[in-house]
Amino acid sequence: NEVMTLLDLVCDSREDRKIAGVFQSMESFGRMFHQNLLQDRKDPLARKMDENPELFSDACRKLGGFSFPGGDLGYCFPVFEDLSMVVLFWHSDEEFAPRIRYLWDANALQYLRYETMYFALGAWRHFLLTEMENAL
Repeated sequence: NEVMTLLDLVCDSREDRKIAGVFQSMESFGRMFHQNLLQDRKDPLARKMDENPELFSDACRKLGGFSFPGGDLGYCFPVFEDLSMVVLFWHSDEEFAPRIRYLWDANALQYLRYETMYFALGAWRHFLLTEMENAL
């Protein structure tokens, strides 16, 4: 995941790339056929975040994240250069499972392909889960 993300930046990003400063959901980048990849009701990361939000927050800060408004908990993470990703989390309740939503800068496609966003997200999820498990 890390290698594929970096290769995409080096080989396919636009030379005139710049951030928009506005975040939008991954689904809004126009390729709805990947949407189901983000809708796992039994997501182990969401469960761990729901069970121990303090551990999640600590891990986010260790990975360079800073608090971001939205959800029950939100963090913004640097991906590379000036491109960032936002993670919003909502706790579970009687009716709903815990939920995670991922946002990217509106100009993210100037940096990497849509499909590569999933590689970057996979790497981030791995780092976060590892950080949370190591803290236990």
